[in-house]
Amino acid sequence: MATKQAPSAARAPGESPPEGASALGPKGRVESRGILRLPDPRSAEGEDWAQLVRYCVVGGSGYLLNLAVFTGMITLLGGHYASSAVAAFVVAWTSNFFLNKYWTFRRHERSAVAQGWRNLLVSLGTLTGNILLLQLFLWFGLPAVPAQAIAVVLVMPPNFLLNRRWSFR
Repeated sequence: MATKQAPSAARAPGESPPEGASALGPKGRVESRGILRLPDPRSAEGEDWAQLVRYCVVGGSGYLLNLAVFTGMITLLGGHYASSAVAAFVVAWTSNFFLNKYWTFRRHERSAVAQGWRNLLVSLGTLTGNILLLQLFLWFGLPAVPAQAIAVVLVMPPNFLLNRRWSFR
């Protein structure tokens, strides 16, 4: 009768466990390898920080593009704020997706369509979080622009981590 090997025995020495699996860390503690784990900045390498900077540049350009489209549709075309916001989101998301795929993360194992759907789901999820935080801050009496600025800053880290670990892996 054959004995069942532990999952770690099937890996080569030094090989990481599969995505989502756990492993013993350097101090013997179980460490999660899933997409929702908190990063350890001490173990980040140069490329990790470079990706974060590129991601922030892309996000900043998307933010400006969003505002430009929104403002143009409202002031030049007389659009409704809701339809203008949706159009601005679509234009900014499209720009951000391609810049993140080909410049920030540079990972092409999956098709653009597969990565695009994942990125859209992450973006819609963080947009939902942004709106909930915005509503909360407005309820507490913050003015709209500072409330939005704080909400954007708060949803950026999970957006980056989910895109890095799931959308563009």
